[in-house]
Amino acid sequence: VMSNAPERSSAFLLDEDNGEVKVTYSADTKVSNAGTFRFNKEDHTVGNLLRMQLLRDPSVRFTGYLHPHPLLYHIDMKIQTNSSTVAPVEVLSSAIEDLSNETDHLITALTDAIDEWKKENDSGVIGHF
Repeated sequence: VMSNAPERSSAFLLDEDNGEVKVTYSADTKVSNAGTFRFNKEDHTVGNLLRMQLLRDPSVRFTGYLHPHPLLYHIDMKIQTNSSTVAPVEVLSSAIEDLSNETDHLITALTDAIDEWKKENDSGVIGHF
């Protein structure tokens, strides 16, 4: 079957052979304390998650992202901070670290809850959830 559709893996695998990198950054030339990050092979899932986490940070003045087209596998995220002493790279790094810690906490809480449920519902039946 012939098709002009792109290879499915091109939506999520970096083409490292051709020098494709996960994240690039360019400082904004018109707005101080701002810059744009390009996240390759990402979509609304990561864009919205990072945007919401960045908006929790009081040193972030503005953040937003753009997913230009469903067949373009990148998002562009603009971040502006309140102060020249805090760079966009710093707040993004902090947001990623915070999300990582929240994820670790969720995994631990889920594992503990499953273990507790198994203890309370252990009937000794093989194959029982």
